[in-house]
Amino acid sequence: MVMRTILDNIRTYVVIAFGLLVISIAWTAFLLPHQISGSGVSGIAAIVYYATGIPMGYTYFAINVVLILIALKILGTGFGIKTIYGVVLSAVMLTVLQPLIPTAVVQEKFMSAIIGGMLCGTGLGIIFTRGGSTGGTDIVAMVVTKYRNISPGRVILFCDVFIISSSYVVLTNLASAQRIETMVYGFVTMAIQAYTLDAILSGNRQSVQMLIFSRHFDKIADEITSRMHRGVTIIDGTGWYTKESQKMIITLVRKNEASDIYRIIKSIDDKAFITVANVMGVYGKGFEELKR
Repeated sequence: MVMRTILDNIRTYVVIAFGLLVISIAWTAFLLPHQISGSGVSGIAAIVYYATGIPMGYTYFAINVVLILIALKILGTGFGIKTIYGVVLSAVMLTVLQPLIPTAVVQEKFMSAIIGGMLCGTGLGIIFTRGGSTGGTDIVAMVVTKYRNISPGRVILFCDVFIISSSYVVLTNLASAQRIETMVYGFVTMAIQAYTLDAILSGNRQSVQMLIFSRHFDKIADEITSRMHRGVTIIDGTGWYTKESQKMIITLVRKNEASDIYRIIKSIDDKAFITVANVMGVYGKGFEELKR
């Protein structure tokens, strides 16, 4: 059990690292070469780089260190090791990759904004599904919502709009038309990133209800609870055609876990009868938290 926990933790941090790599590639290969701004602390670091030439990784790390120190003071030490891990690794990846990718992979600016936004959203989705964080405006949102009754999403949106809009004021080395263009592409990137992130997270949260009819219901139920760590309910039923009593398994799992349930069932009883239905929402342990 201890070894399994260790392996799960290692897998989690490896997946988070992969998500951070996707985001770093999005910035260094698609957004930075075209001077496209973006959301979050990454957007601030990009704007500072455009204006001063300071590598993005340095600014990103410095701002996040300040935010983390503030969060530790206000939110406590339980703030999250995954956030610190994400900030440090992001700074390292951005610093290493920026000189390695000096020119844009895609020369068309609008296409770079779209691809960059999609990759950023994908990377964030991968990180969030593993309980990780990249820091930045997430920290600001947590601090603000501690004292004000404002949704975190709204705080992050206000921060992102302010950051991208500030590029018009900060990038004085560019002509007015170029600054407006940079700002517009920044909003395009932000919108695509938000859409991609929402699509990944909503897909990951989707759940299904499975009804399983099998003579080997006990073995299947044991495997689901021990291997999948999902709750199982056994209901008595009667097959009206045969007039025989039988047991029915009811379980609720994430949609991406259904294939694992199929494999468990097939390995025990390949003649089992299964029905699967999408559910609007599942609240409770292992699923969504019921909020007022």
